[in-house]
Amino acid sequence: MGFQCGIVGLPGCGKTTVYNAITAAGATGYGAQEANRAVVAVPDDRIRPLVDMYKAPKEVPATVEMVDIPGLKKGSTAGDGRGSKLLAHVKDVEALLHVVRCFDDKNIPFEYDTINPVRDVETIDLELVVADAQTVQNKIDRLGKKARTGDKDAKREIEHCEKIKAALDEGIPARKQGLSDAEIVTITECNLVSLKPQMYVGNIKSQSEKDNEHVKALAKYAEEAGAEMIVICGRDEADISQLEDEDKAMFMEELGLTETSRERLIRAAYKTLGLIDFITAGETEVHIWTIRKGTRAQDAAGKIHTDLMEGFIRMEVITYDDLMEYGSEAAVAKAGKHRLEGKDYIVQDGDIVVVRHNK
Repeated sequence: MGFQCGIVGLPGCGKTTVYNAITAAGATGYGAQEANRAVVAVPDDRIRPLVDMYKAPKEVPATVEMVDIPGLKKGSTAGDGRGSKLLAHVKDVEALLHVVRCFDDKNIPFEYDTINPVRDVETIDLELVVADAQTVQNKIDRLGKKARTGDKDAKREIEHCEKIKAALDEGIPARKQGLSDAEIVTITECNLVSLKPQMYVGNIKSQSEKDNEHVKALAKYAEEAGAEMIVICGRDEADISQLEDEDKAMFMEELGLTETSRERLIRAAYKTLGLIDFITAGETEVHIWTIRKGTRAQDAAGKIHTDLMEGFIRMEVITYDDLMEYGSEAAVAKAGKHRLEGKDYIVQDGDIVVVRHNK
């Protein structure tokens, strides 16, 4: 399984329409009560040339799981509210995709009478914060008995949790609190949703609205937050996702689009999370593996199989670009572009690897 991305937003923001644009799932929208889930392949132009070169009968692209939870609204996460239960669906995702309505249309129901992207973002943030405050309080309560018996670790963790909760109670998301490494370790098990990095999607009704005042307001907010943002006409792109490839290309050209929403979103997600892909390729399959930038060779080997990490000897590496330039592994090696790397080598995007091991 690749990385997971949770989709949040107010009722009527077009969240599920955007989900359908990304996944082609055809999920139902406004008023839904259950989370939608779909695993989609990460578009990668490198797969087909490698499959052709190796004559591999199987290809395994990188994947992302999209989790679309029903719309949250003001007050929905207070106490044991419905919102708190819904947020359980995104506890384990690695990033949040926040869909924000950036169009006016009285015929499409919405939570408010006006369109105000910054208000809407802050409304959802507050719901995440309220849910997290309860989660942190639950941990404080669990640690209380240990602390009363003199457990120093429990006392230290309670101090961390109380500091974090105090900021949450002031409406400050965990990701904006400048937490220390020790504080992050303390609350890791809590899976705080307000600690997860966020990306923003400005949902518009037509391509002509991509620079409207609402989009500009959201773009300014995202820039100040240091967050990625893309603009999607959810309705058009949901329609595109249902078309055959030939019709899809024609429709996209008519709309002036060079990439699908899935491609733009996943590129933004990779940037937000600091992700790259490395490759294993041979006569049996071409497989794309997703890791974080800075991952060591031995740890990347563990992504393929734990035996490869435990018995790691070395990693043989060529780059995708070199393979395409020289035309074969043998030609790459003859050109002196084939490398042997040790366990501490930092794997790069586009590395094609073979792991030598003793397991």
